[in-house]
Amino acid sequence: MASAQKKPSLIPAMFTMKCPSCRKSTVFINKSMFPLGELVMLKDECEVCGEKLKSEKNNGGGINYALTMMLFFLNLLWYWPIFGLSYKDYSVFYYLGVSTVVVLLMQPYLMRLSRMIYLYLYIGFGHSRRVKREDVPPG
Repeated sequence: MASAQKKPSLIPAMFTMKCPSCRKSTVFINKSMFPLGELVMLKDECEVCGEKLKSEKNNGGGINYALTMMLFFLNLLWYWPIFGLSYKDYSVFYYLGVSTVVVLLMQPYLMRLSRMIYLYLYIGFGHSRRVKREDVPPG
C-alpha cells in the first residue's frame, strides 16, 4: 500500500517558483534575479517530473501588466493615509514618483511571478507523464 502523500500547497509553490506539475523543482535557470538578461529564462523541462516548461513563447506579459497596475493601486492604499493626496498641491506627482520607484524595484520579481502564474494556469498538478498516479493524492 502506497503511503498517503500530502499534495504540495499551490500558493507557496507558486511564490517559491516551483514546477507547476510536481511543485518540487525550481523552473528558472538562475535562482537569483541577476543577471537581469536571464531573468525569465526557463529550464527546458522539470528535473523531477520531466514536465516540458518551454512549450510556448508567451512570457506572461499581460499578467505582468495587471500585476504592475495592482501594485500602483496597493501603493495608493498605504501612501494616501500617510501623506495624503490633493489636487491643489503636488502630492499626486509625489505619489506617482514614489509608486514608479517601487514598481521599478519590484519589476524583476513581478516578471518572474507573472511567468509563474502563466505556467500554473496552463499546467495542472500531476500533469506530467513521469508523475506516478499513486503519488498524486486524491482531490
